[in-house]
Formats: sequence, structure tokens, C-alpha cells
Amino acid sequence: MFGSAFYKSVFLLSVPVLASVNYPPIPEDLTTPFQQRLAVYAISIGWNTYEQLNTSCVRYGTSPNNLSSRSCSSSSSTYATSRTYSNTVVIDGLENARTYYYQIVSANSSINHFLSPRKAGNKTPFNMDVVIDLGVYGKDGFTLSSRQAKKDTIPYVPPELNHTTIGRLAETIDDYEIVLHPGDFAYADDWYLKLSNSLEGKEAYQSILEQFYDQLAPIAGRKPYMASPGNHEADCTEIPYTSGLCPEGQRNFTDFMHRFSGIMPSPFTSTSTNSTAQSLAANARRYANPPFWYSFEYGMAHVVMINTETDFPDAPDGQNGSGGLNGGPFGKPHQQLEFLEADLASVDRRITPWVIVAGHRPWYSTGSSNGCKPCQEAFESLFYKYGVDLGVFGHVHNSQRFLPVFNGTADANGMGNPKAPMYIVAGGAGNIEGLSDVGDKPAYTGFAYAEDYSYSTLRFLDAQHLQVDFIRSSTGDVLDSSTLFKEHSVGFVVQN
Repeated sequence: MFGSAFYKSVFLLSVPVLASVNYPPIPEDLTTPFQQRLAVYAISIGWNTYEQLNTSCVRYGTSPNNLSSRSCSSSSSTYATSRTYSNTVVIDGLENARTYYYQIVSANSSINHFLSPRKAGNKTPFNMDVVIDLGVYGKDGFTLSSRQAKKDTIPYVPPELNHTTIGRLAETIDDYEIVLHPGDFAYADDWYLKLSNSLEGKEAYQSILEQFYDQLAPIAGRKPYMASPGNHEADCTEIPYTSGLCPEGQRNFTDFMHRFSGIMPSPFTSTSTNSTAQSLAANARRYANPPFWYSFEYGMAHVVMINTETDFPDAPDGQNGSGGLNGGPFGKPHQQLEFLEADLASVDRRITPWVIVAGHRPWYSTGSSNGCKPCQEAFESLFYKYGVDLGVFGHVHNSQRFLPVFNGTADANGMGNPKAPMYIVAGGAGNIEGLSDVGDKPAYTGFAYAEDYSYSTLRFLDAQHLQVDFIRSSTGDVLDSSTLFKEHSVGFVVQN
């Protein structure tokens, strides 16, 4: 991949723009909202416009006919090479688990709705989808054909997105409450893989971003869409040691920061009555750096999003890292690891029994060279020490499930109350690079699939049972289903 294509891409990045790119059209009303996205921050709402807004506002209420409440901010930012501005509003004081309707204030916007977040400790079963390594569909990415019948409650997506992962998320919109996407959005840095983009450089990169987030908006504008970074967010080209050829504004996770930093939350305020837990949670808030690393609580789940790209020893996309992308740092030395330890140690399992940590690069994977050893060295011991139940990763473009494992050894208890975390890879959502072969399977492999695009659904059944399903995007078939049992008999887990 980095042979002749490498040198061709180095050349193409230096060629001046001569042709037109596949940009979405600019509306007459430049305040028209596009690329809407929600997050659990109470609820935060982000969107992009084609002009800067002095004030960004959202009207909302519990009825589409009575949007009597209003929340505003002055947050509206952009960067060099972007045509759009990112805007953010945070809505506080919502009732828990209630449907609210909202409308971004503009001369040209529609009413949408969301379910407000479940309160930490709420034991109502709910589902969470995991979608990683998802790229743009269509001219600059890939297109799958066919069309499935719709329920009348699903959001509209363009016909070319049916029979894809985005189409399946639309088809099943009532079946899940939140989406995790730890890394690799759009694949704009693969612009050079399409011959039609060969003379476009920075314009092709930017147009693919706009296309992708427009395509994602029907999902992300309805469900909280929780993001953390992957390697494809780093620069305008994924080819090692070429980031210096990227223009200002397309380096070092710039678009990712502008798009998500205002809507991803700081860690939760502890609801535990334990004073030590409250103190640790306060430390976690101080060390957090959303959208790169942060946590949130939702019903029975405590979810931590981490950054496997930078800000830990030998991080692959960090300065002088093996990825050659020279990203970060985004915090002080050791800040991310200090955050993770304080955050995990603060979790009161009597309130949120399930602890999920999501990042981009896995350290357990099929194939002979897909695991991230520096990630394992940095994070795995903390996962085990504080009893993480499930590690969620992508990067490898297929679906994988592993039995609970620590330090390369399967837990003797298997799926029945293990001490070690269970791990999944949900990187098969679909992008221009296609799927990855399964390759060699470690002995603790429970499932591996690379025949079609797929994603995962986490079903929080109760305080002791977590069901993990893998779904084929094109058909909705369940490819694999497993249930993890954990006693969760102690409030605070510390294991040697």
C-alpha cells in the first residue's frame, strides 16, 4: 500500500487544484443547518453552517407544537480550508428518558427529536450501537445497491444509503438509544484513491468530510453520537511521513476537534455517596480532554472514550510514532492515563454496574500484525485492575469477538463472571478501503467475520447480563450473539 501509491500520492498532494470537486451545494440561506449531531452532555447539539453565527440557538420542548424553551451560545468556529462553521448548544435541565423535540433556529430548518439521557443508575434495559471505521458513500467512497422497506418512524436517508450501515441504522432507529463511534470518520484522507480526485488535494479532502457528515446527520441528529479519534482523523493523508504536505487546517486532528470538542462531555459528576469516589471523579474531570478522552454515564453503563492515537508512551500517531502522522500531544505528559485511572477507580458498580471502554486501535485482533502493542502496554493493566467489563475497538475492518482475556491468556471463567475484560472489534461498518481478511485466529477468538459490512449492538439486559450482537448491515441478520454474565457484587473493583 505504501509502494508506488506512496510516491504517487506525494506528487499529487503538491499538484495545484485544476478541476471541480464533488462539494455539496451551498444553500441560499447560509444559516441553514447541516451535519447535525447530538451527544450526552445533558444533551448537546452541534451543527454546521456556511457562515459564522454570532449567536447559535435551539428551540425545544416536549411537543413539536410547543417549542417554548430556548438555549443559545456564541460558539461558532472554523479553520483554514473549511467552508463551514461548527456551532454548538448545550441543553440542561431535561427530564430523564423523555422525548424532546428541537429546532435549530434558522430561516430554513426542520423539527427533529431525541430521547433525553437516562439517569445514571436507571436499570431500564436499553441498547447501544457500535459503528467504527465508517466512510463516505457514493462518488468519493463506495455505493451499495438495493432498497429496503422503511418503517414510518425512521429518518429519511438518500436512496443510495439504503442497504448500507447508515441505512440499517435508519431502519432500526427505534431499537437503540445511543451510538459509539471511536474513530475513523469519512476517510477523507483517502481522497487520492479515487482517480477523479487526483488533482484536487485539499479540496477533495474537505468535500468528502462535508458529504460524510451530511450522510450521517439523519442518525447523529436523532441519537447521541459519541465520538473519539482514529488514525484517519489525523491529517489530510494517511500515508506516513507526508503530513507536512497537508495545508494548514488539515493537520493534527483539526476537523475532528472543531466538529466534536464542543459537544462531547467532560466526565460525569459522581452520584456515589462514597467520598473517595467523589474525589476520584473530580480528578477525572480535571484530567479529561474531550473529544479525545472523557467519560459519561447512561443508565446501567459507565462509558469511557479513550485516544489510542496520541498521548501515551510510543503512541502510534503521536510525535515520532510508528504511524508517521506526528499528531498531538493534546494534554500534559501522562494526563490521559491519569484520567483513565481516576475515572475507572471512581465507578460505583451499585449505580452503574457495567463499565465499557471504547477506543480505536485494538490490542487483541485476528491476523498476525493487527494488534497495537503500545496500546496494550499503556491501557490493559488498568482495564484489568478496575474490572472493565467490555473493551470496544475498531481499526481492523471486520467484526471480531474475543472471550475475556488478560495478557494473552483467556480467563478460566469464560463468559461466566470473568475477572478479565471481554473485547470486541467492530470495524466492519464500511469504507473505501474495504474489508480486512480475518487471518489467523487466537485461541480465545469467539467470532470473526469479514464477508460483508457489519456493526455491533450492545444490549444492557440487566445489572448482570450484557448481550453483544453483530449485525450484517445489508440484511439486518444477527451474525453472532453472546451474553456476558458478571455478578457485580462489589461497589468498587480493584484487582491485582
